[in-house]
Amino acid sequence: MWTLTFISEKDFTNHVKATIGKYGEKLESFDLKRFNKNIIDPIKLIFDKTVYQASWEEIVSNEIFRQRDKSNNNDIGYFHQRIFNYIDKCRVPDNGKEGGWDVIYENPEGISLPDGSVVHTVYVEMKNKHNTMNSASAGKTFIKMQNQLLKDDDCACFLVEAIAQRSQNIKWETTVDKNKVGHKLIRRVSLDQFYALVTGQEDAFYQMCMVLPEIIKKAVDELSGSIVPHDTVIDELKELAKEQDIESEDLAIAMAAYMLGFGSYKGFVK
Repeated sequence: MWTLTFISEKDFTNHVKATIGKYGEKLESFDLKRFNKNIIDPIKLIFDKTVYQASWEEIVSNEIFRQRDKSNNNDIGYFHQRIFNYIDKCRVPDNGKEGGWDVIYENPEGISLPDGSVVHTVYVEMKNKHNTMNSASAGKTFIKMQNQLLKDDDCACFLVEAIAQRSQNIKWETTVDKNKVGHKLIRRVSLDQFYALVTGQEDAFYQMCMVLPEIIKKAVDELSGSIVPHDTVIDELKELAKEQDIESEDLAIAMAAYMLGFGSYKGFVK
C-alpha cells in the first residue's frame, strides 16, 4: 500500500535507483592497489586500530568506507534536488539553464509566505548542510537572489537546506561587503518546510523519510548483481602478512600495512 500522495511509487523507486547509480565508481570493489592509490597512512591505521580496540577487518573496512564516502554528499544532493522533478508545479532546470536555479516552484493560485506575502514563483538554491557556505559564497548567492527579485517582483528566493539547524522558514540575513543584509522575499528554509509548501502536506518530508529505507533496500536488492562490491583488501593484507618472518599475526599484518606506505623507506627495504 503506497502512502505518499505527492509522488508515485514508480517515480520514487526510479529516483532512488538513479541516485544509487550516481554512486558510480565508488561501488567498484576495492583491492589492495585501489585501497592504496593515494598511499594510506599506516601509522594512523595502527593508532586507530589500537585506540578504538578494533580488528584489522574493521579498520580496513572503515578506511574503505571513508574513501568511498568522500564524494557521496554530491550524490545525496542529487537525490534531494531531483526528486522535485516528480512533484507537481516544480521543475529542476538543466545545469546552467533558467538562471542556474536548483528548483523552480510555480503556483498560479499563489504561494503564501509566513509574513503574509503572496508570490507565484519560488526560485531555489539548495544546499546539503547549513554550514557548507563560507561568507563569500553566501554573499554571492544573496546577490543572485537580489538580482532575481529585480527582474521579477512576483517571486521569492529560497536558500533550502537539507540539514538545517532547525525546522524554519525565515528571512535570510547574511553579510555582503561587510554589511548585514536581508529581504523578506529572500528566505532561509529547511527542507521539511519546503516539502510542506510545495505539497500542501505538513509532514510530507517525514512521510518520505518513512518509506525511504524500504525503497532503498528494494532497489539495492534488484540491482545487487551490479552494485554490491566484493572488497579483497583484508584478504590481500593477510596474504602479505604470511610472507613476513613475524610470529605474531597482528604485527605481521601491521608490517604488511607499513609496507603500503613505507615500502621504500630505510629499514623496510629487504
